[in-house]
Amino acid sequence: MPRAFVALGSNLGDREATILRALAALAAEPGIEVVRVSSLRDTEPVGYRGQPRFLNGAAELETDLEPRELLVRLLEIERSLGRVREGPPMGPRTIDLDLLLYGDQQIVEAGLQVPHPRMHERAFVLEPLAELNPSLVVPGKGPLKSLLAALD
Repeated sequence: MPRAFVALGSNLGDREATILRALAALAAEPGIEVVRVSSLRDTEPVGYRGQPRFLNGAAELETDLEPRELLVRLLEIERSLGRVREGPPMGPRTIDLDLLLYGDQQIVEAGLQVPHPRMHERAFVLEPLAELNPSLVVPGKGPLKSLLAALD
């Protein structure tokens, strides 16, 4: 089964409980197995100031779902946990589940871009990924260790 990596984030309500509920919902989905989960990190918001701090992490999945179908499931879980896509871009949210990587695929379609287009710019994404798989290579971007070093 292909491996996929998903970013986990929350900055409204009980952040940790919401992330744990999202992980339980992922694990309950047919065709998805949660293999590993990184530790969670308290981080500054990026791109939109004046909002609460985030709790961020990442999960490694095995899935027989196609990338688009996995994305649909992620969005459904977000909605079920109270995610509302109104308000400012990168603003506050109960839960954020981003498909970061799907095997070694590079996908550019309407509404789906893998690897996630800004992941290589964000320590709060790269650090949890490095915890899960330090030798990971981001397709089209290079080794995770190099991407992290470039942020320092």
